[in-house]
Amino acid sequence: MKDFAGTPGTVTALILRMLQCFFAAGAIASMATTSTFYEFTAFCFLIAAMGLQILWSFALATLDIYALAKKKVIHNAGLVSLFVVGDWVTATLSLAAAASSAGITVLYFSDLGGCGFGEECQKYQMAVGLAFLTWLTIGISSVIMFWILAAG
Repeated sequence: MKDFAGTPGTVTALILRMLQCFFAAGAIASMATTSTFYEFTAFCFLIAAMGLQILWSFALATLDIYALAKKKVIHNAGLVSLFVVGDWVTATLSLAAAASSAGITVLYFSDLGGCGFGEECQKYQMAVGLAFLTWLTIGISSVIMFWILAAG
C-alpha cells in the first residue's frame, strides 16, 4: 500500500480523528444544553450519530497514537478494509443527521414564523454547523481510506 496523507498511523490521520471527536462532542454539547431538543426526532438522531462518531473516531485516534508511538504506519489490508466500511457508515450517518437537523432547524425556526426559543435557536444552529464540520472531516477520512485500499 502506498503512503498518503491521512494513512492510519500518521500525524495527519490523528489530526483528522481528533477534529472529528472535537466537532462531534461540540455538536452533542450544544444540542444537549437546550431544554427542548428531545421533542424533535432529528435532533435525537443527531446526538446518537455524533455519539457513534465520537466512539469510532476516538478508537481510531487511539490506534493512530499507538502506531505513532511504535513508529509504524498501518498497512494491513484487513484493518484498512474495516476502516473503510466504518468511515463510510459513520460518514453516511453523520450527513443524514446533520441534514435532517438542518431541515428541522430551518423549517421550525425560520419558515414557521421565527424562533421563539431565543438562545436555543443559536445552540441548534451551532450543533448543526458542528455536525456538518464533523461530516466534512469524516468524509475526508473515508475518501482517504478508500483511496488507500484501492491503491493497495
